[in-house]
Amino acid sequence: MPTPKARQRFAINVREQRLAKGLSQEDLADLCGLHRTYVGSVERGERNISIDNMERIALALKVELETLIRRPRQ
Repeated sequence: MPTPKARQRFAINVREQRLAKGLSQEDLADLCGLHRTYVGSVERGERNISIDNMERIALALKVELETLIRRPRQ
C-alpha cells in the first residue's frame, strides 16, 4: 500500500488525536479558533492547510506538529 501524502497523513493524525482526546470537531475548532466546517475539511484531506493553521491545531491538541505529519499507525 502506498504511503499517504502529507495532507492525508495530517488529516488521519488530526482525527486520531482528536478522537483520542474525546473532542468533537466543534470542540477542536473552538480550541484553535477555526470554523468547524474547516476542521472537518482538514480531517477529510480536502484542504491545503497553511503551516500556521497546522500549528494552531497541534497546539489545541497539545501535541507536537511533527506528531500530526508522521506516518499514521496501520
